Amino acid sequence: MFSYVVRRLLLTIPVLFGISIIVFLVISLIPGDPATAILGSYATPENVARLNKALGLDQPLPVQYLNWLAGILQGDFGRSYSLNRPVIAEVLERFVPTLILAGAALTLCALFGVIAGVVSAVKQYGWQDKAITLLVLVGISTPSFFLGIVMILWFAVRLKWFPAGGMYSLFGDGDLLDLLHHLFLPAVSLAVVATGVVARLTRASMLEVLRQDYVRTARAKGMREGTVIYRHALKNALVSIIPIIGIQAGFVLGGAVYIESVFQWPGIGRMLVTAISTRDVLLVQGGVLIVAASYVLINLAADVAQAALDPRVKV
Repeated sequence: MFSYVVRRLLLTIPVLFGISIIVFLVISLIPGDPATAILGSYATPENVARLNKALGLDQPLPVQYLNWLAGILQGDFGRSYSLNRPVIAEVLERFVPTLILAGAALTLCALFGVIAGVVSAVKQYGWQDKAITLLVLVGISTPSFFLGIVMILWFAVRLKWFPAGGMYSLFGDGDLLDLLHHLFLPAVSLAVVATGVVARLTRASMLEVLRQDYVRTARAKGMREGTVIYRHALKNALVSIIPIIGIQAGFVLGGAVYIESVFQWPGIGRMLVTAISTRDVLLVQGGVLIVAASYVLINLAADVAQAALDPRVKV
């Protein structure tokens, strides 16, 4: 297992390197000049040229990338133009709320997606299977940001059960209950699509496992149906389910951009939207790189968990 983990860690290095190149090139193609956006009404040609030189933006793109990469390897992501503070400090500060939101959404999608998939497989062609399939199709087809708006209108504006936005109450104590109260609507909105995907693939994996000979043998021995389903079938189906949950982790991290904007959640997604509008290139690059690296590491953790359940993966 140790050698497998080391190999996978080494493989993430070229992946992260490739991500850094893609992030830099994509951000550099965004229309507009950062110096002009920073200077505003003072953006004369002389001032723009002077600021571009001070920021190193007058150099060729390969030189700019190598300077940026050298700084990252030393832990220096640069300084935000618009906020006048280190990029890494702003990104890490905003990343904590995003992790809370994405972690809650991923927990919901893993829990309810697996449960729905197992029930749908065990009750194949029954009314439970048909009802879950219908709900899953509706959930997958509904954009998360649209669902978020609908939930705000219904549960926040009409019923007044939950707050419409923010992470804590303006005049509250900022305790755990206050956080959970604000977290419910954005987490559910973000989790619905991922839950549908996990439920469908769990159903397919469970149906495949339930047709195996060892499951029929366990039933023939007189084992309780619950023991057969959860101790034998689900344990083996998880080998295929865990990587899917890892992929959905990337979906909820990416979808957090929309949800954070809808619910005014102070996370990295909302930060990126603001940074793009102000042409804060270094802040956008740093934020996207951290999110992408997190996705790679989450999938690495999912692969390691899969290898722990199935020794054949290591081979």
